[in-house]
Amino acid sequence: MPDPRDTNLADRWLDIEEIRLITDLRVMHAKIDELYHLVLRLKERHAGEQIQSDADPAVLTEDINQVDEIYLWFVKLKEELEKRGRQG
Repeated sequence: MPDPRDTNLADRWLDIEEIRLITDLRVMHAKIDELYHLVLRLKERHAGEQIQSDADPAVLTEDINQVDEIYLWFVKLKEELEKRGRQG
């Protein structure tokens, strides 16, 4: 039996996993936009030295590590998209 996902998206319904993925992506887009604007406001209002001196060092380090992990995941996705673009 052929995989329904091989059919043109306009000619079929989304399955539950595709709906979940789309929902998760929409939440991710909103949260990334929210984080981006929050960081932008922090940078506008406070000097980096002030943030470093007033922040809990352990929490700030964990935040930085989490953002690094997210960044590396996006870099990997970008590289895969670029590779697919060159192939197709």
